[in-house]
Amino acid sequence: MATAPTTEQEAIRSTLRALLTAECATDRVRAAVLTPDGHDRDLWQRLSADIGLPGLTLPTALGGAGCGPAEAAPAYEETGRALLPSPLLATAGLAAPLIDALGTPAQRTELLPRAAAGTLVCALALPGGSLPTALGLTCDNAAVEWSGGGRCGGVRARPAPDGGWLLYGEAERVLAGHSAGLLLVAARAGGYPRGRTLLFLVPGDAPGLTRTRLTALDETRPQARVELRDTPAALLGPETGPETGTDTDTGTADVLGALTDVGARAAVLVAAESAGTAAAALERTVAHVRVREQFGRPIGSFQAVRHRLADLYVQVRAARSAAHHAAGEPADAGALALAQCLEAVRAVTAEAVQLHGGIGFTWEHDAHLYFKRAAGDELLFGPVHRLRAHAAERSGLFTPQAHEEHERNDETRRTEATVR
Repeated sequence: MATAPTTEQEAIRSTLRALLTAECATDRVRAAVLTPDGHDRDLWQRLSADIGLPGLTLPTALGGAGCGPAEAAPAYEETGRALLPSPLLATAGLAAPLIDALGTPAQRTELLPRAAAGTLVCALALPGGSLPTALGLTCDNAAVEWSGGGRCGGVRARPAPDGGWLLYGEAERVLAGHSAGLLLVAARAGGYPRGRTLLFLVPGDAPGLTRTRLTALDETRPQARVELRDTPAALLGPETGPETGTDTDTGTADVLGALTDVGARAAVLVAAESAGTAAAALERTVAHVRVREQFGRPIGSFQAVRHRLADLYVQVRAARSAAHHAAGEPADAGALALAQCLEAVRAVTAEAVQLHGGIGFTWEHDAHLYFKRAAGDELLFGPVHRLRAHAAERSGLFTPQAHEEHERNDETRRTEATVR
């Protein structure tokens, strides 16, 4: 992947930055998160109609722009800089790609143009708050039971007497779940032990559906509890015939594979957002230390402060580099880039609070908006050490063969050193 941004990427970045700088200052962010939707509806419509932000990565035949992660990453980086409260990640980063990958032609034609236009907000509801697990970011989603397992908990799916499906259960920490017009619910169909996880479409006004907005650490990413009590639903994708709903494994590989693919791409987008958040927090901190004085001089002139800022600058640059590299190879580098960016934004925002001094410790200060975004994202998509551990496992770093090869390389280096 080329390191220099393309003309198209720079155009996306500059257009978004100009709009968000004018329309998404921190006072507007605070006001937007208190609305029933949890975001500024007018700004969301402008981002959808004027820029086409939610349709950036959707197919052109279905109303999108057909861009890849390399073009989407700069856009998400700008939304991270502004701490934009919006259903962008929930709709365009998670739900819409799954509909595109698994939906029937009729489902795709009906739903994706509305999602691309910003008129349909979608949310992915996963049982047990298991977002990084289900997306294959912290472990193999086929190796663990995260959707109930057919015994208890999670969301259960059973065929309705008159056709269709009925869902029963609940899901926690659903991004944009309280205001979404369409829920994409992961549920377990079939009994234990040979049931499988499927995805179902549930309208926001379906009977038996209860949604409660949760109090989240990061208010710019609204979350909800979704409860389903024999709620009618439609299977995402084609019905497989009379055997659907019995104890078979039909469809498991497709659904879990699609979740893993979407998770790899979503990791790139969240990494880009985090890199933008870290960059903005650092810029605000640098601006503060230039004007805040102690002992008759700006605190930014003190060597200790400069050293701390220099360390943060290196972390921000490394995070942006990792995010940009992963945008070219999301399947291989997405989780590692996400770990790098989450770690960087956590360090930068924590230091931002410290370097703002006494005022930085008040919850009302803007530094805490960035700090809470960093902490909230790691709770949602991390932790960092598990992201890295799973990436290492997938690459074969911890296999016995890799360990033996590492030992042989060490022995070779020791021998060469002795000869020299």
